[in-house]
Amino acid sequence: MAKKSKIAKAKKQAATVAKYSAQREALKAAKDYVGLSKLPRDASPTRLRNRDAIDGRPRGYMGKFGISRIRFRELAHEGKIPGVTKASF
Repeated sequence: MAKKSKIAKAKKQAATVAKYSAQREALKAAKDYVGLSKLPRDASPTRLRNRDAIDGRPRGYMGKFGISRIRFRELAHEGKIPGVTKASF
């Protein structure tokens, strides 16, 4: 499990990106790169890191399910993910 501070930081960054998204698009359309550079760094969507929705693990993220590969494997073996079955018998 990731540190709670990292999970909180990721949520805060996502909120910042959402807050400034319209303003970023307007500045980009106007080609105002000076104004764009004055926005907070965390307003850029490229700074976001995908994290596991359950425990915040940053690596091995499976976008289709929103969880990490380890959590996916555990839940799939328990039969808790609909439509997912083991490849071998």
